[in-house]
Amino acid sequence: MVMPGHICPYGLKAKHLLESRGFTVDDRWLTTREETDAFKAEHGVKTTPQTFIDGVRIGGYDDLRRHFGLKVADPDATSYTPVIALFAMTALMALATSFSVYGTPFTVRAAEWFISFSMIVLALLKLQDVDKFATMFLNYDLLAKRWVPYASIYPFAEGLAGVLMTAHALNWLSIPIALFIGGIGAVSVFKAVYIDRRDIKCACVGGSSKVPLGFVSLTENVMMVAMALWMASMGF
Repeated sequence: MVMPGHICPYGLKAKHLLESRGFTVDDRWLTTREETDAFKAEHGVKTTPQTFIDGVRIGGYDDLRRHFGLKVADPDATSYTPVIALFAMTALMALATSFSVYGTPFTVRAAEWFISFSMIVLALLKLQDVDKFATMFLNYDLLAKRWVPYASIYPFAEGLAGVLMTAHALNWLSIPIALFIGGIGAVSVFKAVYIDRRDIKCACVGGSSKVPLGFVSLTENVMMVAMALWMASMGF
C-alpha cells in the first residue's frame, strides 16, 4: 500500500528481503483503499503486502520470512532481550561517565552509577504507562495487593531514589526508599516464582513487558537493596 498518508512498512521490508536474496521485484502499488479491498477479495487474503514468486503466492511478510527459512517472532513469547539491552546500555553509560569524570571506566562510582542508572531507566519505562504497569504489578507484589495505590507510586519512588543516588544527594531519603521498595519487591518476586511457582510476566520494564517474572526481576530489587546498604555503610 502506497497512499498519500501511508506507506506500508511491511511492503518495504518484503521488497528489501526479496532484493537482498537476489530477486528482481515487480513492485505493484495499491494506491487507494478501493484497490486494496479489491485485491484482498480477489486473492482471498486479509492483509497486504502479498508476495508472488514465479506466479505462486507466498503470502505476507511473515510468510515470506518462513519461505526463506528465517525466524518469525512470536508476539506472545517471553523474552529477556529488553532487560539484557537495558542493563548493557546502563553499564556502558556508567563506564563512560566514570571515564569522563575520573579518566578510567573502572571505579567504584561506575558500579554505583550502573545500579542508579538502571533504576532510573527502569522507572522511565514504567512511567510511560503507569496504569498498565500497575495492573501487571498487582499480579504479584504483596504490598500492592493490600494497598492498590502503591502500584502507581512505585515507579515514581524508584525513579526518585535512582536520581538521588546518582547525585549522592538526600541520602536520608533515597536509602530508605530503595530499601523499602527493593525489599518488598524481592520478597514478592521470590514468593511468586519460587514458592507459588507462578508463570507470569514481570512488570519490571513496563506494563507491556514480555519478560518472565523470575531471576531478572529479583535482581532488580536486590540491586536496589544492595545499593542502599552500600551507601548506608559508607556513611554517604
